[in-house]
Amino acid sequence: MCGILAVLGCSDSSQAKRVRVLELSRRLKHRGPDWSGLHQYGDNYLAHQRLAIVDPASGDQPLFNEDKTVVVTVNGEIYNHEELRKQLPNHTFRTGSDCDVIAHLYEEHGENFMDMLDGIFSFVLLDTRDNSFIVARDAIGVTSLYIGWGLDGSVWISSELKGLNDDCEHFESFPPGHLYSSKERAFRRWYNPPWFSEAIPSAPYDPLALRHAFEKAVVKRLMTDVPFGVLLSGGLDSSLVAAVTARYLAGTKAAKQWGTKLHSFCVGLEGAPDLKAAKEVAEYIGTVHHEFHYTVQDGIDAIEDVIYHIETYDVTTIRASIPMFLMSRKIKSLGVKMVISGEGSDEIFGGYLYFHKAPNKEEFHQETCRKIKALHKYDCLRANKSTFAWGLEARVPFLDKEFIRVAMNIDPECKMVWIQNIAMHHHLKNVTFY
Repeated sequence: MCGILAVLGCSDSSQAKRVRVLELSRRLKHRGPDWSGLHQYGDNYLAHQRLAIVDPASGDQPLFNEDKTVVVTVNGEIYNHEELRKQLPNHTFRTGSDCDVIAHLYEEHGENFMDMLDGIFSFVLLDTRDNSFIVARDAIGVTSLYIGWGLDGSVWISSELKGLNDDCEHFESFPPGHLYSSKERAFRRWYNPPWFSEAIPSAPYDPLALRHAFEKAVVKRLMTDVPFGVLLSGGLDSSLVAAVTARYLAGTKAAKQWGTKLHSFCVGLEGAPDLKAAKEVAEYIGTVHHEFHYTVQDGIDAIEDVIYHIETYDVTTIRASIPMFLMSRKIKSLGVKMVISGEGSDEIFGGYLYFHKAPNKEEFHQETCRKIKALHKYDCLRANKSTFAWGLEARVPFLDKEFIRVAMNIDPECKMVWIQNIAMHHHLKNVTFY
């Protein structure tokens, strides 16, 4: 993933404006330290700061269709790009980048291709043939994106607020699962799963279906041409991610390039229980484990930088971001550019302590829906910006679109604590994580 900045319809095609866009784009350089690009078409500017994960040699952005009439700048990972290429036999691709499919899908389907993309993404697409554009953000909001409006009626798009706040009279978070079209000058929701209406599902719990969906979600996130690892706190969520990754790593392209030994990373204060639990899990599944320590003073010293990067004053988010921010710097220093993390499971399965007090399955389910819808303001924001502060990408398999579909179709009564305790009592002796 990367950092994007676009200024559209600004009524200024001067060199001074180009210099200003470049200046603002450089504020996002931490998100993409590997390369930068800027494409100008009249008074439209599409800028990009690249973190090269797939096709590092030729996947520089902005990207184009064959005759360069369609331009796109993308922050994301399209995990099914190889399948999508096969559906576009009459198109010629300029790069091996997973994001290269977007311009060509637009040529074939217009604005109605968003749900074909399996992955996480924020992008701006400019069609120079009629000077129209679309902007879109992934289903849950794993990638960060903001939209602003200038006094001259221009539309500004940026991966982070710091690219907008000096030049827009109004700006806001771009809503997840939505598309903005210049033709309509309005947002339109493209992500409309059954759970979004908060209707109570009734499908029986099928552990094998849930397991297979989760394994697929993890495996597709092993798509990388650079060194990677897993974040491992020793809790159930990250341990499952690490175990599945370790199991399937050997058969991937990444293993052929970087070896079959999975690297895991944990951070904590000296003597923290997370460090002990993570070490036990790492020894059990056989990862090359890296344990990082920080002090309370280190955390206090980092607060100002953390707020600058995550762009929120929410106390809980700041507190949770500090160790992730410090750990990401250490991870990047080892040459790792991508990590897989366990965000999202507590929201999907009601893992927070207060869920134990849910009076019935209806309210339990509605609260999980509410928590997932708000993830882009909290855990997704933390995971995305704390890592990208150092040019490190975090991937989150629990927030895979298909996995969420399966998990949120389960009768919520099966997720409630008293049901879980009965299931654990009868079946725990048969469960293996690796």
